[in-house]
Amino acid sequence: MFYTPQPDEVAWARGVAGSGEHLLALLVLAKCFGRLGYFPALAEVPAVVVEHVRRDLGLAEGTAVVYASARTAKRHRDLVRQRLGVVRDPAGARKVAAEAIREAATRKNNPPDLINIALERLVEGCFELPGFSTLDAMASTIRGEVNAGIFAGIAGRAGPAGIGRLEALLEVSGPTAKSDFNRLKKTAPRPSWTNFRVQLDHLRWVDGIGDAPAWVAGVAASKLADFAGEAEVADAAVLRDYGGTKKAALLAAMVFTAQARARDDVAEMFCRRAATLTKRARRELDELREQHRALTERLVANYRAVLERIDPDGPDGAQHLAALEMARKTVESAGGFAGQYADIDRVSAHHGDNHAPLVARHFRRDRAAMLAMAGALELQATSADRSVLDALDYVREFTALTRDQIPDRVPARDDDGRLLAGAAGKPVMRELDVSFASEDWRRAIRDRRRPGMFVRRHLEACVLTYLAEELRTGDVTVAGAQAYANWAGQLLSPAECAALLPAFCAEVGLPARAAGFRAQLQARLTAQAAESDAGYPDNADLVIDEQGTATLKRRRAAPPSPAALALEAELTQRMPGRTLLGILARTGHWLQWWRRFGPASGSDPKLGDAFFRYVLTTFTYGSNLGPAQAARHIAGVSAHELGATARRHVTIGKLNSAIADVVDAFCELDLVRAWGDGASVAADGTQIDTFIDNLLAETSIRYGGAGGIAYHHISDTYIALFSRFIPCGV
Repeated sequence: MFYTPQPDEVAWARGVAGSGEHLLALLVLAKCFGRLGYFPALAEVPAVVVEHVRRDLGLAEGTAVVYASARTAKRHRDLVRQRLGVVRDPAGARKVAAEAIREAATRKNNPPDLINIALERLVEGCFELPGFSTLDAMASTIRGEVNAGIFAGIAGRAGPAGIGRLEALLEVSGPTAKSDFNRLKKTAPRPSWTNFRVQLDHLRWVDGIGDAPAWVAGVAASKLADFAGEAEVADAAVLRDYGGTKKAALLAAMVFTAQARARDDVAEMFCRRAATLTKRARRELDELREQHRALTERLVANYRAVLERIDPDGPDGAQHLAALEMARKTVESAGGFAGQYADIDRVSAHHGDNHAPLVARHFRRDRAAMLAMAGALELQATSADRSVLDALDYVREFTALTRDQIPDRVPARDDDGRLLAGAAGKPVMRELDVSFASEDWRRAIRDRRRPGMFVRRHLEACVLTYLAEELRTGDVTVAGAQAYANWAGQLLSPAECAALLPAFCAEVGLPARAAGFRAQLQARLTAQAAESDAGYPDNADLVIDEQGTATLKRRRAAPPSPAALALEAELTQRMPGRTLLGILARTGHWLQWWRRFGPASGSDPKLGDAFFRYVLTTFTYGSNLGPAQAARHIAGVSAHELGATARRHVTIGKLNSAIADVVDAFCELDLVRAWGDGASVAADGTQIDTFIDNLLAETSIRYGGAGGIAYHHISDTYIALFSRFIPCGV
């Protein structure tokens, strides 16, 4: 398709070429230049491309793709440039590429990304593309210059004292023979009462290293992520060999990331622990319901007996006083009025779906630690509603008190946070806003016998529960975090969006005006509705009843036909057996997916045989064999080599890029279209065992064991469109 000459191209080439060889050479150069952006040597053009063009031109078999003279070849290249509107200006192209790379290097650190940006800018300027080696050298040189400036700026802002603290992280001391740099990479343990304090101590220690946000101020977030990633995959011995400013900058980026991650871990532990305690309260409510079932049945039987005594139409209705006396005796025999009232209160307290009164008891042990965690984080509301944060500040004022009730009135403040004073100079009081809480919680935090007072332990449990909920939904964010940061700060402003909107709409084919967008959307919806209505009579699987409810019939799979069974047997017989390692090697050879891997610095791998090492590493970790076992059974590689390659050369982003290469190649196969068109997906999850002491691991009721769920969206072409590792029960 890309190398098929079009009729107008053939007519143009016949008008300027004097022989069959020149005609073939001209069109081969034109099609290759249109595809590659530069003129390849004719000897380097694949024979299959030359043969395809020759057949389309109807030239005799054996026609060679050659030029009789260099002068003719130069004239033909000029004609191709003139026809395609391309400028041959090597100096200008290098200048444009250098400017594009220098501007992009402040945000991106991967050399292929810089080269791609330069190529896009050159194509936009209609330049003939320079050689790849030229662009590769430019990207390496300019990236080094830009990074050197960034490193110097970070080191300058850190100062000698900050650099000293950063370099001290690499020193190995103590009985564990571990450096503080290793402690910096520590992940959070599972959320528990004891680990709360451990994580808080870790947060204080990381913050004590220095003001990392000030050190890395002005550096793009993507660059910081790359610098931190390069530092994280290294160890203390490797970083000690780095140059002064680069070592300090990488460590500063690592500290900045560790401080944000520590805040995320604190917030995640808080949310997970609150959810666990709430689950316990709900489970206790279910147990109480089960325990009170017999009591409920007994109360119903007693009430029926009382009704029978005082019913006017009943057997004892004629004797009014006697009936009342018998009713009292019935109550007395059932435990007395006080006992019956107590039973009724016990049943009614947990009769509905109200677990709120039970939550506080489960929060009792974690109360102090959770309040301390909330105080250690700088929490911010993403909207004007600060009711949860105001309630949190209020309950933290009474942390050290032990009394059960606290007043429900707080000093009033204006929109700027200033206290409002009354006529006599006394502060104006208002009722604490608890409108964020449900009706069940509002009943639980009040004491009916003490108007104007809150039940302190219930109010604390209520506020902590809703704080965890708002952290999960993003209504409350954590300053200095990443996952729990304010997402609005990462968005473009309305003015920036308005400036970019016309170009975006032109690129994706959407009207830039609201009226045009509405008209286009309405037309598309109308056409789709008409198409659906027209196809309904022939749709045997869809049924719409008289109420307008659409229902899909259950489809039962038909048994395989004899022809299908015969085809399966024939395919099984013809299909050769493949090993998993052989499949990885073959796909790596043809698709070059292993080139996505490399050092975090973006430099060359510097491996003796990168293909061999990357394929073996992929097999080792993809099969969950592990480097130690793989090295025992595979000659020529050690466990250290496999482990170091995985840590220093492979990241989630690079792995996803390699997967995308395989998926893109898979989609080119004709067989894929026999399964579906990719418009439908199904959700699937697989339980994966993990270590218990981490934030993600939970016990799965369905699968058993501790770990997480590998959750996928699988298309009808058997491609995983979306994958994420989630906790059990999500």
